Amino acid sequence: MKNIIVTTILTLLIASCGGGNGNGNNQENQQANLENALESLDTPSDTTVTLSEEQKYALAFMWHEEKLAYDIYHELNKIQPSNQLANIQNSETTHMDAVEQLIKNYDINVTNLKDYTIAYSQDELSNMAIGEYAVPEIKALYDTLYAKGQNSKQDALEVGCMVEVTDINDLNEYIDIAQGKSDLIQTFEFLRDGSYNHYWAFDKGLKSMGVSDGCCGIGSEWCHPEYPQK
Repeated sequence: MKNIIVTTILTLLIASCGGGNGNGNNQENQQANLENALESLDTPSDTTVTLSEEQKYALAFMWHEEKLAYDIYHELNKIQPSNQLANIQNSETTHMDAVEQLIKNYDINVTNLKDYTIAYSQDELSNMAIGEYAVPEIKALYDTLYAKGQNSKQDALEVGCMVEVTDINDLNEYIDIAQGKSDLIQTFEFLRDGSYNHYWAFDKGLKSMGVSDGCCGIGSEWCHPEYPQK
């Protein structure tokens, strides 16, 4: 996971040395579908089965990564407004809520990664400022993405592609780690389905601006025609 973030940061730093409009109604429908899906998620936690340290970290990491997605889209939309950023930031709050429900069920703290025995605190999570994370790698990624995204609308939409690919890569890893815990798997798969939709929304936004390759124009690491489309 750290390798993915380091690669992302290096890619952006190298790019910085060189040199759309989406369907709003469609994205609103996607948001409504995500909210309906969250309401129907059957994620009662079997708290009689102890989570492994890796599984606890997976929950902690994914909450912070979904927060990064919300934070970066929210902040970039102030500078480079777009339908994609405006609508998808709302979906990210749904994703954060889905992970937080598991955190609450297992009563673990995800702001002190050295001691998961500290209890869950809704106030602690809700009071975390924009750009504030307990995972140093995510903080570094946020700073780098923000620096790129503020440059232009195209850069902001490209940041969206990069966030969603990073999210999907991490979720694939954590779905494997979650084996034996159906509540974690179901939630992570829900998040991944949302990220597939977001990726294609950003891809469409770029193409509508005249960037013919969409997300693929950033580089092969961010080019994923195999992602499912709905």
